[in-house]
Amino acid sequence: MTDRRDRTAVPEDLAYLLRTDRPGHVAALRPDGGIAAYLMSVDWDGRNVLTSSPVGSRKGANLRRDPHTSVTVVDADDPWRFVIVRGRVTDILPDTGLAFLDRMSLRYTGASYGRRGFEREIFVITPEHVRASRGRGR
Repeated sequence: MTDRRDRTAVPEDLAYLLRTDRPGHVAALRPDGGIAAYLMSVDWDGRNVLTSSPVGSRKGANLRRDPHTSVTVVDADDPWRFVIVRGRVTDILPDTGLAFLDRMSLRYTGASYGRRGFEREIFVITPEHVRASRGRGR
């Protein structure tokens, strides 16, 4: 029998992992072909993973050069409950007024983001393959 599950969809009962205060592990390819992993705040808009970085950052340069990426978030209470999203950066948007960063900072720290003297951009990551686990024994 063929498995007909949509491998690009984040299961609804695990989507909260992309909306929690758990940092995501975001992987990108470096110019030398090595893999760089970054701990970043992440969000889920129901279709795409969102994250941000300062304009001109090494992360941004890596994601522009090669848009392939992977994002992993693990449940704080059960390390065997996780979501891994492999996909591509399909859009890069300005973080106007740092609205996205403020929303993430409120979620992660309970306060608006304090350092405001620089521009940021939002990376929109469209899933191409999702792997998820509901926890040990599930």
